[in-house]
Amino acid sequence: MSDWVVRGVRTGVKSTPYPKRPETAEGVSPGLPVESTLEDAAAASAVADICPTGALRAQERIVAVDRNSCINCYRCARGPVTLQWDAGYEWAHLTDDAIADAKRRLGRAFGHSLHVRVVDAGDCSACLSEIAQLTGPYYSLHRLGFFITPTPREADALLVVGPVTHGMQAALLATYEAMPSPKCVIAVGACAISGGIFGPSVASEAGACATLPVDVIVPGCPPPPLAVIHALLVAAERTSRECRR
Repeated sequence: MSDWVVRGVRTGVKSTPYPKRPETAEGVSPGLPVESTLEDAAAASAVADICPTGALRAQERIVAVDRNSCINCYRCARGPVTLQWDAGYEWAHLTDDAIADAKRRLGRAFGHSLHVRVVDAGDCSACLSEIAQLTGPYYSLHRLGFFITPTPREADALLVVGPVTHGMQAALLATYEAMPSPKCVIAVGACAISGGIFGPSVASEAGACATLPVDVIVPGCPPPPLAVIHALLVAAERTSRECRR
């Protein structure tokens, strides 16, 4: 034990500096495409056509991006014609309903302590694997006053991943109803937002947004851990982010 203490003192803190300072380490985010102006309308149309989810829309020379539908397939970043790329991670935003109704938001009373219940509603394990890193030493979620709880009765925020399969819909609703008010629902990833490439279908719904009153959305497939941390900061009103398409 003494060896570990000495090693810790020598190496210092290795956790990410975010949110006090921007994270600049390589590989912390896969990035997302951003609206780009290309050389001509034909190039814009060609890029939009290769998107498998319809997240890209060509308008003359401009390619508009619906980040909520992006699945990080990189076709628009690695093809003959490419879009500009956002290598950041502050993608979370409030939904239109949450912006319109202030009573749905948790408020600053939860700014220093937020308990989170995570529900796997049919996730492919990609988003869950990113969330699992949050409690590790690098992201160290607890240092921010955010805690994962196993029981919905102690949860302030419900973090949903997956397209909400039919088998998980009742369990998800029961979890939400067991949470005390005020409460917040965070949809993490394209599947939880709209069903992604899996739903709506014979096996799943169109994401958490079709089942619950979602307050915060986190684009990405999967979103990196820092994007999830940003979503929790938005939910706790420790940073601001209006609705973004």
